[in-house]
Amino acid sequence: MRSRRWSAYLLATLVAFAAIGRPAEAEVVQKGDVRVKFEGTLTPTALPRSGEVPVRVAVGAKITALKESDPPKLKRIAIAINSAGKISPQALPVCTVRDIQPSTTEDALKACGASLVGTGTFAAKILLPQQASFPAGGKLYAFNGTYKGQPAILAHVYGTEPVPTSFTLPFIIDNRKGDLGTVLTASLSEATGKAGYITELSLALGNPRGGAKTPFLTADCPAPKGFGGASFAFARATFDFGGPKLISTLTRNCQVRL
Repeated sequence: MRSRRWSAYLLATLVAFAAIGRPAEAEVVQKGDVRVKFEGTLTPTALPRSGEVPVRVAVGAKITALKESDPPKLKRIAIAINSAGKISPQALPVCTVRDIQPSTTEDALKACGASLVGTGTFAAKILLPQQASFPAGGKLYAFNGTYKGQPAILAHVYGTEPVPTSFTLPFIIDNRKGDLGTVLTASLSEATGKAGYITELSLALGNPRGGAKTPFLTADCPAPKGFGGASFAFARATFDFGGPKLISTLTRNCQVRL
């Protein structure tokens, strides 16, 4: 019995090491005519077994409809990150929605540049009365902030084509129990109103250059003692369309850094 148990552990370890270094795969989930592609990466993947080091986490989602029509409007998104990672919002100055909304990217960076913790992109469909929807897109800048009295990551969006578009997505930071204990939740319908909806969103969070004594985002490798690597649940996203909910979980690998 003991020999079988150790054989199982050895096989799991070999699988984890074989996967390290491969390109990160996306997870595709579908319900009815709605399809969501969710992907994400962790950098670096060589981490200490205990004691966090600065890391960079990138996630992205693309929403499509299988039929020739616009996909339903995404109303809420929750991204749960493995508890081996830690967000320290107290490490940086605090930005508020009032500081950056409405504003251009340049004005947002002037107001809250010291709070910058990430960048990304967005794509959306804009709805106008008695007209077909038209696409819009642009860059996204994420700031350490607060929203309704809670720690939050404020994702400021600004685009100029085909018309100037500016809004802020507050991702409220909630620390819970469990393997996926750091949860970022945003209400998209509250941020974008009735005029538009998100079809693509990417966000890379990391640590600003210099300044903060405590890194904003840190992690370790959740490998059992005696093992040089681990395969673990990296992130789980819940996409709420006001009816159907799609849930996607990404599994990633890490190496223990000696």
